[in-house]
Formats: sequence, structure tokens, C-alpha cells
Amino acid sequence: MNIKVKYLDSKIDKLKKFDNGDWIDLRVSTLEVKRFGEDYELIKRDHSKHGVSLYEKGDLVKIGLGVAMELPKGYEGQVLPRSSTFKHYGLIQVNSQGVIDESYCGDNDEWFFVGYALKDGHIRKNDRVCQFRIQKKMQEIEFKEVESLGNEDRGGIGSSGRS
Repeated sequence: MNIKVKYLDSKIDKLKKFDNGDWIDLRVSTLEVKRFGEDYELIKRDHSKHGVSLYEKGDLVKIGLGVAMELPKGYEGQVLPRSSTFKHYGLIQVNSQGVIDESYCGDNDEWFFVGYALKDGHIRKNDRVCQFRIQKKMQEIEFKEVESLGNEDRGGIGSSGRS
């Protein structure tokens, strides 16, 4: 499968697939920081002298990943934090995961990682904060209303016990 990639930032490392896994790292290109108020308002953009952007606890950070891609028909991209993102940056992804569908494929449709800062921190251009994989989209489905599913109840959330 070939994926068309347009790099929007020549200063980030190129995408590459590793032999030991099927996730591909994405890198920081730009950072916008927004602070809570009545509405989020843009308070600063990455114009740092040394490529370091600062954020504070409670900030919403919108990280531009410097790439736009054309995914094959019937596929979507799933963007998730790396396992070390919270440890190193104190960021959690606001929507739990980002989903990029095949129609988001224009020259300026940059991929983003949106996070919430649980502590003060900083991030540098080209840092690895998230990863993605490409998967087939869910097949067409239809819902059929029934009076009974005909199965035994499990008992609700956490019903399989602890072990």
C-alpha cells in the first residue's frame, strides 16, 4: 500500500515504518497554546528562539504534525499518544484518539495532536509525541430492532471480576 505524504515542514524527520511494530511516529512541527477563559483564546504561538515551546498546566495545546496525507479509499488514520507522552510532557489527548478519514486529504489538511496539559512543560520541534496507524474503516452496517437479543446477561460493568 502506498500513502501519498506532503511534508508541510522541511525541518521535521520524514515518516518511517519500523520493523518491530505497526505504529508510525509523528513529530512536532508547530504548537499553539490556548488558555481556558469564557472561550479558549489563542495566547501564544511557537515563535521561540531555540525551538522550545512552553505551556502551563490547564492549557490546551494544538500540535501541528507537519504532514498531510492521502489515505486509500476505505481506510482511516488513528492518531494516539506514544506511551511516554504523559511521562515526558504531562499531556493527555483530549479526544482519547484522533480519527482522520480518507476525505481529509487536501494539500493543507495538516494532521494535528490536541492535548491538555496536566502540568507545566515544554516541547521542541521534531519531538515524538504521538503515533498513527492506518486501518480499514468499518464496513456498512444496518440496525435491526428486536424485542430480545436472546443471550444471557453478564451483569453490567466490571461483571467479569478482578484477577
